[in-house]
Amino acid sequence: MILSEDYLQNLLDKTIPQIHSVANCAVVLEGSIAEGFGNSSSDIDFLLIADSDADLPTMPSLLFLDGRRVEVRTRSVRQLAEQFSAITTDTRRHVGAVSEDLLNRCQRLLRSFPLRNPDLVAKVKGLMSFDDFQDTMREWWAHHARQSIRYALALRELGQDEEAAAWTEAGLLQAVKSWAAGRGETYLEPKWLPMQLDRIGDQPLCDRYRTLASREASGLDTAEYITEGVRLTADLGVAGAEPDSERITVARATGVTTWQTGDRVHVVRDKQDVFVLGDRAARAWRSVVFGRPLGSVVTVAEASGAPQAGPLIAQFLRFGLVKVAWKGDGPIVPAMPLAAPSGPVTPPPSIARPIVTVGGAAVGGEEGIDLVPMPARRFSAAAMTLVWSNVLVENAREDLTGALDREQWSVAELSAQRMLRAALRGVLSAHGVNPLPPDSEVARRLSLLPAGADTDEIRAKARHLATLTIASAAQGSAALTALDDFVALVRHTVGAHSFPSSFDSSDGWRQTLEMGYDWLRLGAHLDADLPIDEASDLLSSGGAQPHLATT
Repeated sequence: MILSEDYLQNLLDKTIPQIHSVANCAVVLEGSIAEGFGNSSSDIDFLLIADSDADLPTMPSLLFLDGRRVEVRTRSVRQLAEQFSAITTDTRRHVGAVSEDLLNRCQRLLRSFPLRNPDLVAKVKGLMSFDDFQDTMREWWAHHARQSIRYALALRELGQDEEAAAWTEAGLLQAVKSWAAGRGETYLEPKWLPMQLDRIGDQPLCDRYRTLASREASGLDTAEYITEGVRLTADLGVAGAEPDSERITVARATGVTTWQTGDRVHVVRDKQDVFVLGDRAARAWRSVVFGRPLGSVVTVAEASGAPQAGPLIAQFLRFGLVKVAWKGDGPIVPAMPLAAPSGPVTPPPSIARPIVTVGGAAVGGEEGIDLVPMPARRFSAAAMTLVWSNVLVENAREDLTGALDREQWSVAELSAQRMLRAALRGVLSAHGVNPLPPDSEVARRLSLLPAGADTDEIRAKARHLATLTIASAAQGSAALTALDDFVALVRHTVGAHSFPSSFDSSDGWRQTLEMGYDWLRLGAHLDADLPIDEASDLLSSGGAQPHLATT
């Protein structure tokens, strides 16, 4: 740990009187500091364990003590037993179905540092063998790596080399996380990966990964990068993603139907969304034959009068109108853990943007009575995601400043990219894009936004910021300034210029909760998807933190 046990015990003594705690509970320190990572901006993460079968809140409470942000979570022994049991059950069914949130909670507990009642801590840690958990993490990351690399190979068949390289980069990260988990480095969040590899030690595979960790920095062209990335993924122990164009087939998407009126083709998705196709797109659509290899489908489409069919079919794939599958192993379903949820991309409606701001829907004028051009559930979901993206910007900025303070340049680069991508999530959400594209594609999917002075400037600056390098204090300072300017531009564009600094003070966190609570109430009324699980606790508590003692 980077903090002494005496300091932590003293901080815990100051924390307990401010929360509703349980008598004789156990307390552990979990998270990055317990792992031996962390920096001056890292949370102090306390988990209180009650020796009972109570239902304790999922949402943490935040305190600000001694210049540190203290996060307090509570779990009962029954809840912890159920968490471990759920991992075992889901792993037996399908390791890819195990919730990343569940894995994260269990990992943090298993690698935590006991501060009070060590006997109870040992009891709950004994509910799952760390060796078994380590195997689960290795297999879980390998599953995601396999799906990402397969998807990259599919995109390459469609001529989408840049996106294929981005998914190769994502797959490599997942593959090296699998490899590292097999060596005891099970911490879930990728931001500490550079330090995890340093802790593993001098290994040729680590060196190869560092060379390929970023497509931009690798020095390879796109085709070479994909080839080397696929090869390294296999060498890291992830099987089942070998280049074989005959294995990648086109598959039918559930709930998608085609309707033609005259010469015009419409494709209806899930009885909610209608896509109308232009003549060239319609010819490509009619050429799709399910079950055939993807490459041959593209060839047939182009021969039948649909030039550049690959990019068109790639759009069908992004929008969930078709799927790709790995022959003999079902659909290819890539995902990026701890990033935006995967799923079909919904392009923005066809009028001026933004549609929604943090303060409410955009309106055309003082006397306007304007219909929001998107379904109500998606509108509220986009609004909640817009708010949450701004919270993530604040969180990533805090990680960035902490990493710069400790001269952790690799961690700083990862934090800078998280800050950029979180801001771009907000831009897309404000323009009605929901669900969001995965983080590996979020900058490229700015192409979905309409042209305009603000959006054109955002696109241009995002392209520049995506290639930031931080290897010195000067570069770090310049990157922080550029990102702050970019966030200010984004927030001005999407009406979030007054968003509070969520993690600097209790007042800032209170304002953030109040802002999020207003949108959560609307989202709950419409049965919209909540951005995080803890949001349900915020609803049930009436907008208040669940653990704070009343004064």
